[in-house]
Amino acid sequence: MAELPNHSRVVIIGGGAAGCSAAYHLAKMGWTDVLVLEQNELTSGSTWHAAGNCPNFSANRDVMRMQAYSIGLYERLAEEVDYPINYHQTGAVRLARTPTRLDEFKHVAAVGRAIGIDFEVATPSELKAHMPFMELHDLQGGLWDAKDGDIDPAQLTQAFAKGARNAGVVIRRFCPVLAIERLKSGEWEIKTPHGEVRAEKVVNAAGYYAPIIGRMVGREVPSAVMEHQYIVTDDHPELSVEGARFPMLRDPDDSYYLRREGNGLLLGPYEKQATPVWREGIPGDFSFELYTEDLERLEWYIESACERVPILAEAGVRKVINGPIPYTPDGNPLIGPVPGVENFFECCVFTFGIAQAGGAGRVLAEWIVESRPEWDMWACDPRRFTDYTSPQYCEAKAVEVYAHEYAMHLPFLEWPAGRPMKTSPLYDHLAAKGAQFGDRGGWERATWFPRDGDDPEKGENGFHRPDWYDAIGEECAAVSERVAILDMPGFAKFDVSGPGAAAWLDHLIAGALPKTGRIALSYFCDEAGRIVTEMTVTRLAEDAFRLTGPAPGEWQDRDWLVDHLPDDGSVTLVNITKKLGTLVLAGPHARDTLTKVTSADLDNSAFPWLSAQEIEVAGTTVFAMRVNYVGELGWELHAPVAEIVKLYEALWAAGEEFGIRDFGAYAMESLRLEKCYRAWKQDLLREVSPLTASLDRFVKLDKGDFLGRAALQAEKQQGSAQRFVPLLVEAGTADAPFATPVWHNGARVGFVSSAGYGFRIRKAIALAFVDAEHCGEGTALELEVLGERVPAVVAREPLFDPKNERLRG
Repeated sequence: MAELPNHSRVVIIGGGAAGCSAAYHLAKMGWTDVLVLEQNELTSGSTWHAAGNCPNFSANRDVMRMQAYSIGLYERLAEEVDYPINYHQTGAVRLARTPTRLDEFKHVAAVGRAIGIDFEVATPSELKAHMPFMELHDLQGGLWDAKDGDIDPAQLTQAFAKGARNAGVVIRRFCPVLAIERLKSGEWEIKTPHGEVRAEKVVNAAGYYAPIIGRMVGREVPSAVMEHQYIVTDDHPELSVEGARFPMLRDPDDSYYLRREGNGLLLGPYEKQATPVWREGIPGDFSFELYTEDLERLEWYIESACERVPILAEAGVRKVINGPIPYTPDGNPLIGPVPGVENFFECCVFTFGIAQAGGAGRVLAEWIVESRPEWDMWACDPRRFTDYTSPQYCEAKAVEVYAHEYAMHLPFLEWPAGRPMKTSPLYDHLAAKGAQFGDRGGWERATWFPRDGDDPEKGENGFHRPDWYDAIGEECAAVSERVAILDMPGFAKFDVSGPGAAAWLDHLIAGALPKTGRIALSYFCDEAGRIVTEMTVTRLAEDAFRLTGPAPGEWQDRDWLVDHLPDDGSVTLVNITKKLGTLVLAGPHARDTLTKVTSADLDNSAFPWLSAQEIEVAGTTVFAMRVNYVGELGWELHAPVAEIVKLYEALWAAGEEFGIRDFGAYAMESLRLEKCYRAWKQDLLREVSPLTASLDRFVKLDKGDFLGRAALQAEKQQGSAQRFVPLLVEAGTADAPFATPVWHNGARVGFVSSAGYGFRIRKAIALAFVDAEHCGEGTALELEVLGERVPAVVAREPLFDPKNERLRG
């Protein structure tokens, strides 16, 4: 074996499709001082035995963009690098047995067409024209994608490797990594049996071995490994006929895919009897090994597929592949910076690694070279999981995702496996009151409270509002007419102090720092002027601040702050997220209620809107913030976690005479839409700026230099291509899912970021990014909601209480 280089700018650990794609894309971006280390042969691990399917389809727009990029790249890669690849773009039919499944396809087709994918929603007879071997029983329709198909995983990987080598990348096979050490210089030293190599940056692309590599740097990679089987049949004479058409077929309701493999067929079910493996640890080397076949688990799926495509029943079984596939708790891969570990990245734990490898390599390379990807890839960001992903949780979620691989992600569906993991002390109390819960960044938050006669197990209507939706309206009414309380555990909270704190924080935010005792909603931008995060900044003293941000963003926000700390020790940052719980008290009688349990002066003159004080409430010291997310008079009450139950009970008793009730996250969502408050990672995307998001009032270009200022100045001078606007929608019972296209006179002019129903204004609402020339108040637009064009009109924000009179009390 050739000697290892002493130093590489980037070392990639893992020579599968994802690792080699990362090397290829780094080289394409000019970073050629790259070393790939593979413990066995290239493609070992999950790559070599993968079925190689390459769909565009995804329920997530950004994952869809990543996969569509892969397909476009695979179409030209063989010629570009001069390496043969068996790539068959056969097209694919995806079957819909129910109206809800067809609604899903209509939405995905609209989103796909908006980003350049020519999906076709088809009738059963149109599907038959594409797939003549298929029977049509029980079908509502389906989806056709002419670009779908399959590719040889090994050849794809070798093509990426050849392209990388051609540019100067070094690849070393049979070179396992034994240890990784952080040096005082900040560089990494990677130890192998063939020597050590130093690197500025390291990428963990080790597939299902990623946890082993992660532990070398103190990282527990959130993953579990599942068995996945597929069957390859003998040749069938009808497929041997020249010109025989057999596109990929997916039956998501019966959970299998079926495609041509040579002149035979390949059937791959995702069975309900999902089977995790390696609970006691990952074997030392499983590179080109498989598990024993277990066809009994697949029997039902085989019978279903034979009924759909009868020639399958006529072909004998040639072989069964049963290999390991890694899963994260949500089924999406890990692509991007490792939380809490500087200059260490992940590009691993791919469930659909062949379809995603091309796009993943691009995203990873952009993270390394430009410190940000072009698209907002939070769906794949390693920091989306925090400290709750125990091995037991990861396995439970992996089993759930595998067994529901084709499940629809409906607007009111909360997946239960592995939960609860992080709870407020009020969890049991609220559960006893019937609260339904959802997972928000690992934290259990009450979503709604069923009334007498409401059955949470029934009443779901697919993408349409559920039968019990009026219960949410009653919670909204309590907030707007009386007083209501919400348990909000998990807010990311950081205390910042020190002689350099004010100057440091002022450089990080686009707006102005608040005065002592006051609160400012603040936006942290990157150098390109794009939104990294939103936090409320409360000034505790001249040189002390409290930052409060979204629960799911805790590790991302922590890393952003830590990475930008000055080296001189003038700023101290403390994460206090786990110390404080939060209760939201809101409504016209919020002051009346709170007054009964505190001696603090709560009048506007003493405690105005957008201010904060430490007060005593029912014997508990509370950090009270006169701010909320629902647009009514109220307070966020931040108290020690151990005091939350006591505080809640005192507030409930005080509010009984005013008709106090609980409200949940679904009601809060309705209320915030009416105020046009932006939601993190729905409306506040990494690919948009505060100006594009119509947050100009929070940007102070004249305050001096701050991160992203030059880019924002340029955008201000040129004008934003799109702007964020509220739309009033003439909708039926379905609200526009994320990324729903916005139309004007037959042209796509934007997309929806949030939508729902406003109970106070009694109208359907969509918040959208729309081309600037169509953002004028009163402009008539259309939304493509589940395949139907519905009228919408641009309105002025906020839609409710435009002068904030209710907030001001």
